[in-house]
Amino acid sequence: MKIEAEQVLCRFHVSNFIRHGMQPLYEWIVETARREGLQGATVLKGFRGLRADGSVLAEQTWAISQELPVIVEVVDEPARIEELLARVEPSFRDGVITLERAHVLLYRAGARPPGRLPERDVLGTTAESRAIGVRTMKVPENGVLLRIFIGESDREPGGDRPLFEAIVRRAREAHLAGATVLRGPMGFGRHSRMHTSKLLELSTDLPIVIEIVDAEEKVDAFLPTVDELVTEGLVTLEAVRIVRYVSPDAR
Repeated sequence: MKIEAEQVLCRFHVSNFIRHGMQPLYEWIVETARREGLQGATVLKGFRGLRADGSVLAEQTWAISQELPVIVEVVDEPARIEELLARVEPSFRDGVITLERAHVLLYRAGARPPGRLPERDVLGTTAESRAIGVRTMKVPENGVLLRIFIGESDREPGGDRPLFEAIVRRAREAHLAGATVLRGPMGFGRHSRMHTSKLLELSTDLPIVIEIVDAEEKVDAFLPTVDELVTEGLVTLEAVRIVRYVSPDAR
C-alpha cells in the first residue's frame, strides 16, 4: 500500500563537536525526536565543510577525534515538527535549521491499489508549502538550498584538485554562509554505472553531494562558478526557510 502526503522536512546543520550535556547535540536531537514520537530521523555525516566563520572542516584519515559537519533530517506533520523545535531550539546555540516542503511517498505492507497513480505537482510554489506555517523561536529567513551532485573521482577542470574541494574553496571565496560535503555509500549517475562502498576496495568513485544554504541573491551569484566547475553532474535549487544560530565565540 502506498500513502502520499505533503509534510515538512526539517534539517539541523551542526558540528559533531557541539554537545548537549554529555552527548553530541545531533544524537540528542535524534533521541528527542524518537521520544516525541516523530516518524523518523536520519543523520548525515559530512567529510568536508565550510563554517560560517570561514574556516574549513576536512576529514583526516588517521585522526581519532576531528570536527566535521553533521545534518539531522526529520520529516513529519507541521504540528509535530513544531513540537520538536520547541524542545530543540532552546538548546540549539550554533548552527542552521532549515524547513522545506516535502512530498512524501510512504510504502507499507498491503495490497497495492489498482489503476494509474494520481498526478501530482511536486515542484509547488513556496507559498503552498506547509513549512511556511511552522512556528519557530526566531523569525526565519527565506533562502535557497543549493545541492550539487557529483562523483568522488571528479577533478577541478584543468587541475588535479578534487572537484568537491574546489567548490568548497570557491564557496569560501564567495563568502557564502557555509558548505557541507556528504559522501553516499551507494548511487549511480547519468551513465547508470553503480557506485558502492566495498570493504576491500582500495579505490571507489562514490557519489558526492555538496550542500550550500544562503540567501537567494548570494546563491544566484555563485551559480556561474558552479557552471564553470561542474562539467558533469546534477544541480538542484530548493526554496527553504532558514533559522540561523551563531555562538558568541563565532561573533
